Amino acid sequence: MAPENFTQFTEFILTGVSDRPDLQIPLFFVFLLIYGLTITGNMGIIILTSVDPRLQTPMYFFLRHLAIINLINSTVIAPKMLINFLVKKKTTSYYECATQLGMFLVFIVSEVGMLAVMAYDRYVAICNPLLYMVVVSQKVCRILVSLTYIYGLTNSVVVSYSVFSVDYCSSNVINHFFCDIAPLLTLSCSDTSFPETMVFISAGTNLIFSMTTVVISYFNIVLSILRMRSAEGRKKAFSTCASHLVAVTVFYGTLLFMYVQPQTTHSLDTDKISSVFYTLVIPMLNPMIYSLRNKDVKDAVKRFLTNSSAL
Repeated sequence: MAPENFTQFTEFILTGVSDRPDLQIPLFFVFLLIYGLTITGNMGIIILTSVDPRLQTPMYFFLRHLAIINLINSTVIAPKMLINFLVKKKTTSYYECATQLGMFLVFIVSEVGMLAVMAYDRYVAICNPLLYMVVVSQKVCRILVSLTYIYGLTNSVVVSYSVFSVDYCSSNVINHFFCDIAPLLTLSCSDTSFPETMVFISAGTNLIFSMTTVVISYFNIVLSILRMRSAEGRKKAFSTCASHLVAVTVFYGTLLFMYVQPQTTHSLDTDKISSVFYTLVIPMLNPMIYSLRNKDVKDAVKRFLTNSSAL
């Protein structure tokens, strides 16, 4: 098709998680529950780490921002997804789609960075405990968090621009429940080598840098734990890392499965399952992972509920 005959769409149609009419209402309630738990859990973490004086440490400062990222990222996806379960015409405008992708990329990349920052925080806390409050000072914490958000925004602008720089004219039906990169590029009737290259470089760079930071941090943490003479000390040190290690494993495992694979082997239906996991399920699970086995958080919840009931 000649370039002069291109017809740029002004809206897209999302197929959703499933196109079966009998599943729309059941799926609506399932994802409404997931989103409700996500809001409750992450808002709980944000409030507790903001008001409880015993949680005013670098670890909980970073955890608060991870909760903010999870909350916003799931909110970028879930409300529109829930509405589409209840309507027949699941449309989204061109600019709404671009905005959703851009916002999603800002916070998914920020989450990758935040998990790396949290691994570094645990490394300093266990390997250099006497210098912890000096190395990870309030100023350093603010700088690390600011850089994480700035990098996420910069990455989002570059990748979003490359994805929406191509022409979309072969079809306006996105085989997905939100405007994600892979299903969008399959609709293009122009050369997609540039955005595909940019996406691969971005995803690969983000994951390699972040995972390298995590692996090096935990390698040194393990060595430090093994050198400890006290069994109680080793147990305590490991317990401070267990939650983060679980969260990192689940998150990176999903992203690696999703993005670091050749474009030719992508299955959009498989991508939907992965996307549900890292856009909705992981943000719901993270507050549970970081609180259920965390004595400080559980004690903070008890103090918060006690103080609230006393008012």
